[in-house]
Amino acid sequence: MAQVRLASLAVFTAVVVAAPAVARADLGVGVFVGQPTGLDLKIGLERRTALDVVIGWDRLNDGRVDYAHATFLANLGVARGRSVLVPFRVGVGVALFDGAGAFGDEVNVAVRAPIELGLRFRRTPIEIYGELALKLTLIDGNDNHDDVDGDGGVGLRVYF
Repeated sequence: MAQVRLASLAVFTAVVVAAPAVARADLGVGVFVGQPTGLDLKIGLERRTALDVVIGWDRLNDGRVDYAHATFLANLGVARGRSVLVPFRVGVGVALFDGAGAFGDEVNVAVRAPIELGLRFRRTPIEIYGELALKLTLIDGNDNHDDVDGDGGVGLRVYF
């Protein structure tokens, strides 16, 4: 009986010691204003990578277009100041947008490649950032969007 307990304790200890540690993952929630405009969710994946998701509208003026994108971001470097960090990120992702207004019959698909520069404050969990992206439309249901287009704007994220 003592051998069974000792073996169980050894297996339990090995599992606990070998279990991977939880990775530090930042969660940023905010808004992005420009083209597109919408709610922004940034999920830290590993030390220098993240998944950025924006859901909203491609444009707010005539003929609003529903829009969503998911982008894998890689942090190429960070300049460090006394009160701010200045991360420089590049990414690649996919964008879905609809010319009809409600993701109806015309769902278009594009590949996007953004560059992003942020100001992340050290004492508060806030980041202000700007982004420019090249968008290449692969699927255009009614052939009414530019094949190559640019997006851009500014955003604000609060980190948890």
